[in-house]
Amino acid sequence: MEDRTYTADAEPGETATVAGWAHEIRDLGGIAFLIVRDTTGKIQVKFEKDEMDDDLVETGINVNRESVVKVTGDVEEEERAPTGVEIVPESVEVIADADPELPLDPSGKVDADLSTRLDNRTLDLRKDETKAIFEIRAEVLRSVREAFRELGSTEINTPKIVATGTEGGTELFPITYFGQEAFMNQSPQLFKQLMVGSGLERVFEIGPIFRAEEHNTPRHLNEATSIDFESAFYDHQDAMDACEHVVKAAYEGVAENCQEELEALGYDDFEVPDGDFPRLSYEEAIERINATGELDEQLVWGDDLPTEGEKALGEDVGSHYFITDWPSEIKPFYIKDHDDDEQLSTGFDMMHPNMELVSGGQREHRYDKLVEGFEQQGLDPDAFEYYTKMFKYGMPPHAGWGLGGERLIMTMLGLENIREAVLFPRDRQRLSP
Repeated sequence: MEDRTYTADAEPGETATVAGWAHEIRDLGGIAFLIVRDTTGKIQVKFEKDEMDDDLVETGINVNRESVVKVTGDVEEEERAPTGVEIVPESVEVIADADPELPLDPSGKVDADLSTRLDNRTLDLRKDETKAIFEIRAEVLRSVREAFRELGSTEINTPKIVATGTEGGTELFPITYFGQEAFMNQSPQLFKQLMVGSGLERVFEIGPIFRAEEHNTPRHLNEATSIDFESAFYDHQDAMDACEHVVKAAYEGVAENCQEELEALGYDDFEVPDGDFPRLSYEEAIERINATGELDEQLVWGDDLPTEGEKALGEDVGSHYFITDWPSEIKPFYIKDHDDDEQLSTGFDMMHPNMELVSGGQREHRYDKLVEGFEQQGLDPDAFEYYTKMFKYGMPPHAGWGLGGERLIMTMLGLENIREAVLFPRDRQRLSP
């Protein structure tokens, strides 16, 4: 539609053709208004019944809401119109008629529950608030890509169909692959490590991961977007520096480029994280959680941090923060231990006050130690030979992390359910649409 004018660009004194959706019809007797909505906003179309062709008026005011329409006419100033201008139509065409019985109200005047919204995502994204989330999501991904490039990283794409799971265990979706058993990949972890031993050295990937977890909570998905980073000649401290840089860049990009979207979501004062993220040792973290008195039982060395503990610590810290120096026994086989204390790993988590966002650490780059780690966790090193054998050929020290994309958006915008940050979420109950 070459002659189309977006509603936000319609200027008084011009003849314009706008195309979009019939957002609302207001019939006031002798005068009526059709509100047309497109991706840039809304514009008022005025019908003065006694002065216009009956067929034109009939088409304009009897169209079903959410039908796709094209309107051509003169653009005039009108202070009382929502955008200060209106169109006096010469022609109105209904391009695609909508069913009068809509499963939800895109105007937002009638609320719909989350399940109904997800079942009708196309209609749901016609609402300014919902659309704003995904415009912000797009800006987050643009900003983190730019931040990775500032760090000298190369974007890669790794397989999502694999012969073995990244971390073993049962949280795998099996598939049939030409008569063989295969799995949907839990993480690009092993592949991105192989890349830091190549000529690329520093890489990142933004892509889907699949975990067959039984969780049915507001913060878990079975298909999620992972933002991954790995660098040769980095230790865990360097990796945390990079993590902080990327997360701050995401907030800064949204603050700079998404003011309209933030306003649509009701943000008057969107805060970008300021200052360095505190780095607490695991030991200090459990001491501070215990001191809050929020848990029924005191945590001891080696315990995973329960959700209630994370929340209590997050309220205590009050900002993004890292938990470092986790016990070796509760971190994956590929995480390197401290050279001076094998009971402590170089693994770290980066936390929002409400939940974990990032898991990372320095990797074990020594072949013998890596194979030993497989065996300690009950994994067969032979099943991962494609990975382990490359450590025989000069694998540099390296470190990295994985960041949950939806969790980043969820915590950034204060969303109540992680599914609100995904176009078509996949969980235990939802495989369609």
